[in-house]
Amino acid sequence: MGPEAAGVETPAFNGLAARGLRFRQAYATAPETLPSHASIMTGLYPGGHGVHENARFLAATHTVLAERLRQEGYRTAAFVSSYVLARRFGLARGFDTYDDEAPAGGVERTSTETTDRALGFMAHPGEGPLFVWVHFFDPHTPYLPEEPYRSRYKDRPYLGEVAAMDGQLGRLVEAFERQTSQANRPAAIMVVGDHGEALGDHGELQHGHLLYNPTMLVPLVIAGPGIASGVSETAVSIRRIFHTVLDLAGIESANSLRGAEPEVVLAEAMKPFLGYGWQPQVMAVEGSLKAILAGRLEAYDLQADPRETKNLGGGANLPSTLRMALEDYPIPSPDSASAPEGLDEDARRRLASLGYIGASTPPVVRKDAPRPADMVHLFEVIERASGLFVQERYAEVIPLLRKIQEADPYNLDAALRLATAHSALGQNEQAVAAFRRAGQIAPNSPDVRTYLALHYARGAEWERAVPMLERIVADSPERLPAVEALASVRERQGRLEEAVGLRERIASLRTVSPAEAVHVGRLAMQIGRTPQAIEWFERARGAQGQAFAHDLDLGVLYLDARRVADARAALDRVPPSHPEYALALFKRAQVSVLLKEPDAPARIQAARQHADDTTRALIAKERLFQAARQP
Repeated sequence: MGPEAAGVETPAFNGLAARGLRFRQAYATAPETLPSHASIMTGLYPGGHGVHENARFLAATHTVLAERLRQEGYRTAAFVSSYVLARRFGLARGFDTYDDEAPAGGVERTSTETTDRALGFMAHPGEGPLFVWVHFFDPHTPYLPEEPYRSRYKDRPYLGEVAAMDGQLGRLVEAFERQTSQANRPAAIMVVGDHGEALGDHGELQHGHLLYNPTMLVPLVIAGPGIASGVSETAVSIRRIFHTVLDLAGIESANSLRGAEPEVVLAEAMKPFLGYGWQPQVMAVEGSLKAILAGRLEAYDLQADPRETKNLGGGANLPSTLRMALEDYPIPSPDSASAPEGLDEDARRRLASLGYIGASTPPVVRKDAPRPADMVHLFEVIERASGLFVQERYAEVIPLLRKIQEADPYNLDAALRLATAHSALGQNEQAVAAFRRAGQIAPNSPDVRTYLALHYARGAEWERAVPMLERIVADSPERLPAVEALASVRERQGRLEEAVGLRERIASLRTVSPAEAVHVGRLAMQIGRTPQAIEWFERARGAQGQAFAHDLDLGVLYLDARRVADARAALDRVPPSHPEYALALFKRAQVSVLLKEPDAPARIQAARQHADDTTRALIAKERLFQAARQP
């Protein structure tokens, strides 16, 4: 987008560019949404803030921009359009308002929906200076622009989404400047992209795998008081937005883009390295020279060759500062590739629907690993396989995983997913063979041992899994899949005390569903742990509200705990359609006698009239009823 864009009209952005400072060489720090935004909000490269892929978490030790501004008296608000930037991933700190709500069951919202939210917020101005971050996600696959842009760009839907987004940018800028004008406050506006879309350039259809300019060169404009209009040719990193906002807010001016000094600009693309064990990729730009280090060096003269078609190779005359920056850039540990413990299945499915879910286990790193640029033919296959696997469409994913293995025999993630897919389909022989292959790729991998144990745990040979799971959980108490499997095994063994303890550990590692809470409540109930059982049933009821169907269990537990009034309330919620309604009437009659309710005799009579074989015997022996006055 911008004044030089071909085939698309972006009047709102062009208007800002005409009165602001536009950077023609602004670079993302990574070709993925979350790492780039983490850089914008911290002022650090991914090598500094540690978020190298989507679906990771920004550590609380890194101060984000909103925290700094709020300390200086700013009101702060954010409106984000994709689950990739949900508050759980760490960027919400410091924001008074962080609106990441997606449509029901969805994972993203259009720029129109997000702009409506932001305008609703700005319609009620408060006191003091204001910082607003609005994030648009439209130009991502699938490209489905709203009308009239869908018709206007029917043969180029990606450009239609860019144009649609620009329309909302216009609405947003107009409202923001109107509000700040009415409040007699100066307004500064920054517009920046977090990454681009390759659209087939260098063999990449989307983004995330490579470091060429279609995904790394992004639009950047700053407009506001004290900012001279013009075009800058200085290569800059979008991480400097952090410093520039602090400058515009009058907090500190160091490293601000208002006085951008030439520097070596860096970026990374670590997804193929962390996911598949391919070569790590680091990019450096100084002046018009760009170099990419990924196993071997690529170099391009961007002034003479802006499309990066002529690789000058390792013999290029590169400045020592550029070479040193490439060599000194910190490469993340492969262990950071494993799926974070806080990422539950719902989150994985949401991210997979956006095409943003990768490896679940650390890769095997080797010196002769392939370069990502040489593996472009596998990008789409890997993305489709990842999505299908997370959606548990195992029969469909197996042919894709085999194709990946044929092209990349040391891809541990593909090997483990293939084994797991066969296991889930009950194909024991194929699963064991696939696990054997994974063990050959990574003989010492705890993940191979874990997934093999899970395979045995779900099948007829589940007892073989017991010693394996015990060792894994002893060595890695937070390895969630192993803890879950061991909990199930302990239930099979009748070792319910241990099962409950493991279920409680699971709840400390991830959010449990209401059904899981009920299950643990019943286990605790079986072993006489009444207070714990009550806690689990109450947790389920709090989550389900009127849909909660276990008031009889809860009433029985309250009565056992001598919480008679609570027992009355729970038992009164049990409907006559309940299959154990006779027991509910019996327990309610007990409660009525204990509370000395005037209708206790009538309740005893109702329990007798509706008794079944179980409650008939209980009623006959119940001393409370014998002592109560009959009607």
